[in-house]
Amino acid sequence: MRLFHSAKSFALGLVRRVLSVANIDPALVKALLRNPPPVHGGPRARRLPWPRRRHFDKREKRAVIRVIDREIGRGGAVIYGGVEEKAYCEAFARYLGGGYAKAVNSGTNALYVALRALDLEPGSEVIVPPITDPGGTMPVALMSCIPVPADADRGSLSISANQIERILTDRTSAIVVAHISGHPADMDPILKLAAERRIPVVEDCAQAHGSVYKGRMVGSLGTISAFSTMFGKQHCTGAQGGVVFTKDTLLFARVRQIADRGKPYSALGNQGNLVASLNFNQDEISMAIGRVQLEKLPDGITARRAFASLVETGLREVDGVSLIFDPPECSGSYWFLMIRLDTSKLRCDSQEFATALLEEGIDGVFAGYAFFPTDQPWHRDAVIFGKSGLPWSALSEHSKPQHFALPNAHEANREIVRVDVHESLGAGEARDLLVAVKKLSQYYKASPQHIATLDASRAVARTG
Repeated sequence: MRLFHSAKSFALGLVRRVLSVANIDPALVKALLRNPPPVHGGPRARRLPWPRRRHFDKREKRAVIRVIDREIGRGGAVIYGGVEEKAYCEAFARYLGGGYAKAVNSGTNALYVALRALDLEPGSEVIVPPITDPGGTMPVALMSCIPVPADADRGSLSISANQIERILTDRTSAIVVAHISGHPADMDPILKLAAERRIPVVEDCAQAHGSVYKGRMVGSLGTISAFSTMFGKQHCTGAQGGVVFTKDTLLFARVRQIADRGKPYSALGNQGNLVASLNFNQDEISMAIGRVQLEKLPDGITARRAFASLVETGLREVDGVSLIFDPPECSGSYWFLMIRLDTSKLRCDSQEFATALLEEGIDGVFAGYAFFPTDQPWHRDAVIFGKSGLPWSALSEHSKPQHFALPNAHEANREIVRVDVHESLGAGEARDLLVAVKKLSQYYKASPQHIATLDASRAVARTG
């Protein structure tokens, strides 16, 4: 018996090594050998494992080795601010249609640098999105400014000029607009409103590499923009990274100063550090990776759009389920899909539907995108600068952060099922996702009695 177990262990180890050398996922072999059990009244929608992204290959490897070999050859070390960063930033600016780009070490820091470069007054208000990564709001408070979220438009996760105008005050110093999941926000009305009030607009493009708004690249529309280039985004420079972009020459000089401890870039006659700041520089290895990734970006965006288009077309015939697709005259870059559920036609919520999709073999599925930064403890309890209560207490000794209801954003979030997207998803994955969604739309289809009960409850809520 011991000999049998030893032989079995040896055989399994050999198989694993062979699969590893051949770059074959063991889960694929298991899926081919075993029939998955039925689920939701029928065969599972997808039998094979969901594809891995595989957005790194030998080109990134060669780029990293090139940098290492260069430094070994000249007896140096990996630096920042070298030839790789120069080439990367120039290519990034060209991709956006011309301007100036500065690479930094994270998307959060990109937004911080962009805001610092605007010289906003402490205690002033900065309008921020209702839903965004925490790093899309925290930099505001860290500058001693007060983040004020605008609600989303009905049925959307994005802010609009109408919602922004409702909360503008004489103390508003900037507006941050996030293009969530690469869906361009409606920028023209926002820019018009901001210009009338002489308020700078900061585009948060952390999820929107390659998105296009009415023929213009997202990130090139506002006063200044911030991008994330962390490993999971449409475009990355390694584990973490970010880019600050602007078309304003003087503003870019300020960006460079803020990004590098206040060094006197473009300042005549000054040799010291002009402002107090931190070191946000990115290294040459990351920049070498970024140059390769930037070359891959157009094809990656094309693949994401093709996948989203197949899903959107297929969902047109599904009652109760639809895809939040490109706004008019826009092309999104789809960091994830936002599948909207009409809960009046389904007897489930977004969490149940998301869990069911996972059971059907679809990967990267989540209920909603519940990132409401101003609902978090750091904002609620003013945990920014010790126990001082700043920046809110600067207004008065007893001033505290306000609670923001944001009903439209919360309602939209409850209706959304999020499906992660990457460049290796193709027609087969779109087909299987559609099979799963169609199957579940029937499985969870609401009865006439259920719909009547919902309608009655909503009528009571409206009159109450």
